[in-house]
Amino acid sequence: MKDQLNLLNKLTAKKIYNAWQVLSSYYQSQHLHQNHHRGLPISLAIEPTTSCNLRCPECPSGLRSFTRPTGMLPENLFKQVIDELQSTLLYLTFYFQGEPYLHPKFTELVQYAAQRGIYTSTSTNAHYLTDDNARKTIESGLDRLIISIDGTTQETYKQYRVGGNLEKVIEGTKNILRWKKELKSKTPHTIFQFLVVKPNEHQIPEVYQLAKTLGIDEVKLKTAQIYDFEQGSPLIPTIDRYSRYRKNGNGTYSIKNSLENGCWRMWQSCVITWNGSVVPCCFDKDAHYVLGDLQQQSFKNIWQSAAYQEFRQQLLISRSQIEMCKNCTEGTKVFA
Repeated sequence: MKDQLNLLNKLTAKKIYNAWQVLSSYYQSQHLHQNHHRGLPISLAIEPTTSCNLRCPECPSGLRSFTRPTGMLPENLFKQVIDELQSTLLYLTFYFQGEPYLHPKFTELVQYAAQRGIYTSTSTNAHYLTDDNARKTIESGLDRLIISIDGTTQETYKQYRVGGNLEKVIEGTKNILRWKKELKSKTPHTIFQFLVVKPNEHQIPEVYQLAKTLGIDEVKLKTAQIYDFEQGSPLIPTIDRYSRYRKNGNGTYSIKNSLENGCWRMWQSCVITWNGSVVPCCFDKDAHYVLGDLQQQSFKNIWQSAAYQEFRQQLLISRSQIEMCKNCTEGTKVFA
């Protein structure tokens, strides 16, 4: 509840009006099956870096498998985006691929956005939450901190978080919670995110207990995206509710989502890569669907461009034909 109230406190008349424009144009588009778009993004994801210290098996950063350029977000490019969108943007996620804390000015970027009344969030593997970084995180004004913890023992944790050290995750978590208390800060709202895969599904009750013991605010269970799921994978959970895929009678697997036409995300948010490419969604991890370049155009010009409008129209009439959508579990509902 405190986190929700904090988010609502970021609202202004201009942000509410913008959200109404986006929402009403989305419903209009869904009803008419014809693209109509008004307003600017309600939320946005920005990629601080593609670099990562771990080698997670279903992650392009971990696999070092990018075909797109890799690097660090330039500070001037970040400020350019924030300065253009600060009056309408409600929610900013500092994450796409990579480990955000590897960016040398990460907490300074967070502070720049937070001081402009934008709700800020990030996701980390917590290996770089040193005492100094933890203090800077609290001082930056970060509103939400998601800590990936995919196991409650080192043996289980390392099966997905390849190269990771659970002790460092616990230590980093304690650093954050200690500085939050010492600085008498209400933020960030802390979350343990548990990516449910077959090797760790038996530890779901234990992660709730660990979070309670440490003083974490919330636990979120997340389903895993598997790239080559058709023939099965040792990562697909046996507990059906935590799997994005169903087993067919012939032994193959298919995605549970029916891929209805339309997608709320394409009306209210997008992703900006470290070098300024604008891509429509976090499922486009290798940036195959670049709709504009912020080093050449303003964000508003990209957001309202013919290319973006054509992409939204395609989603309305043939979403299943878009490659990045074929492994998506998102529906068309705004309030799912």
